[in-house]
Amino acid sequence: MHRRRAIRNSASRRVGAGAEAFAEFIREETNGGKLLLAATALALVWANVAHASYTAVWNADASLGPGWLQLHLTLGDWVADGLLALFFFVAGLELKRELTVGQLADRRAAALPFFAAAGGMIVPALIVIALSGGAAARGGAWAIPVATDIAFALGVLALVGSSLPAGVRVLLLSLAVIDDLAAIALIAALFTSGLSALWLTGGLLAAALYWLALRARVDRAWMLWALAVVAWVCIHASGVHATVTGIVLGLLTPVRPRANGEAESPSERFEHRLHPVSAGIVVPVFALAAAGIPLAAAGDALTDAIALGVFAGLLAGKFLGVLGGAWLAVRAGIGALPDDISWSDVVPVAVLAGIGYTVSLLIVRLSLTDGQAQQRASLAVLAASALASLAALALLRMRGRAPVP
Repeated sequence: MHRRRAIRNSASRRVGAGAEAFAEFIREETNGGKLLLAATALALVWANVAHASYTAVWNADASLGPGWLQLHLTLGDWVADGLLALFFFVAGLELKRELTVGQLADRRAAALPFFAAAGGMIVPALIVIALSGGAAARGGAWAIPVATDIAFALGVLALVGSSLPAGVRVLLLSLAVIDDLAAIALIAALFTSGLSALWLTGGLLAAALYWLALRARVDRAWMLWALAVVAWVCIHASGVHATVTGIVLGLLTPVRPRANGEAESPSERFEHRLHPVSAGIVVPVFALAAAGIPLAAAGDALTDAIALGVFAGLLAGKFLGVLGGAWLAVRAGIGALPDDISWSDVVPVAVLAGIGYTVSLLIVRLSLTDGQAQQRASLAVLAASALASLAALALLRMRGRAPVP
């Protein structure tokens, strides 16, 4: 018996050590980006070699619980609605930290990324509406190119990050988190159908209990997870897109230590533990489920007005909007560039903002009901994100080789 217990304990330690090693691997932003790329490549190969099995897996029925819970979802729905809620929870933690104790705590410092994010949302939306002849204005497809993928963009930046001022990363992170939060607000506003006030009240009540538990320093993991799951189920059943739950709970999490004896805040603790899960599992799995696009749709995408608008909106609209918004903030005296960066540093950040990916692919699924239209728009997102990544990487490497004044 003692021998079996020793074997079990040894195996448990090996599993724990392996999990911690994986977590440290993922905390390197470059590695998270590599996993995302690998998952995208695998999805493309799978969808083009065995399309029937790809669609069968992600469209498989994965309903759970009684019908009144409204959890009649496919496997792909669980990924887009459930797993991504964890991704947005981590994004919410980051945003609240920046707004409360980080670079955005000062209003003037926050103005520059705010205006840049606003421009980076308005200009792409106008471009996709114009190029689609107004078709994108119906159904919410105009929102596809408004968001920047945090994980992917930071992964590209990390490849040459050691040679760049710290303010470049902060500007990109702030910009990406702000427009992702705005994109989630758009998802809640545009894709909420048949709103149930009762279910929504239940979800908000569970979120309030989560906040109260943290305020009272009742940090039992099982209870916080239970409240989070209840909030997610209720908000999903209310008709609001369930990923909103992640942002709400992230913003309700304290970012400062709650007592003198507390070494780190709940926000820091949760982010440290959940970031590897988000970047190393959630985002790659979503890419695997969403990026499987038959490349035969490439020809059709070249003649699809919405797909062309999405492509131009991400690649050109994001660049013009982000750069123009930042310039407007500085010109009006509302915001200012951080001390350690110049306009030559803002240019690659504006290019990086054209990496839409995660949230853009999510909005594709929500705004376009036709499967062929979804494939064409998703292909446009992937193509624009790939070109934005390559262009930004080239600019960043040039910036890294340039002499520092």
